Amino acid sequence: MSLPRTPSLRLDGRRALVTGAGRGLGAAAAAALAQAGAAVHAAARTLAEVEALAEAIRAEGGAAQALRLDVTDVAAVRAELEALPPFDILVNNAGTNRPKPMLEVTPEDYDAVEGLNLRAAYFVAQAVVSRLAAAGRGGSIIHVSSQMGHVGAADRTLYCATKHGIEGLTKAMAIELAPLGIRVNAVAPTFIETPMTRPFLADEAFRAAVLSKIRLGRLGRVEDLMGAVVYLASDAAALVTGTSLRVDGGWTAG
Repeated sequence: MSLPRTPSLRLDGRRALVTGAGRGLGAAAAAALAQAGAAVHAAARTLAEVEALAEAIRAEGGAAQALRLDVTDVAAVRAELEALPPFDILVNNAGTNRPKPMLEVTPEDYDAVEGLNLRAAYFVAQAVVSRLAAAGRGGSIIHVSSQMGHVGAADRTLYCATKHGIEGLTKAMAIELAPLGIRVNAVAPTFIETPMTRPFLADEAFRAAVLSKIRLGRLGRVEDLMGAVVYLASDAAALVTGTSLRVDGGWTAG
């Protein structure tokens, strides 16, 4: 009897772009992809952070380069990516949050959060996809969403709006790009201890409220996202597109 073989999780020979890679989830995603064999471009506005990350990846035998990129500058993104070979994998991770009551959200807050979380993600993906399409190549686009793309929460109307937008973008892109062999998925984590979330989680009452909703009883770690990213990027997910992989400890289960 000939047994089926598990598709590989290896990414050797593939090129990956990770935005917001200077710290937190982005740095972990870049490390995960490099450890699986991909050649990674780690992008962020602050070059020093991604240079340190790329050096650490290379020190472990991986392939990585630092890329200074302001993802909110659409023209600069297009120019930068047109000068590089196509990327087989995009982890669209750059994002921010300004939690506050809905009645206190300003137009400046709106523009800052929507501009990075949704507008920039859209046009980075467009730039990556355009290069793949021109080369006649398939690929994997992974948007970093959130459990807040599936539920609502007080003081997070703006963040929820952008992450629900990412979830809709993921589905629509998956349908449109499927004929090109480009898969589009999202990863939706719960609260992960990162530099962005640490100030909020320092509030003991808030931390306790968060833990009460995570059924597995602990906050997420960046390592919890690494396997999900590699899976969605790999041949093991060859028939997976238009989905959102919730790494939320059961928050959205009910």
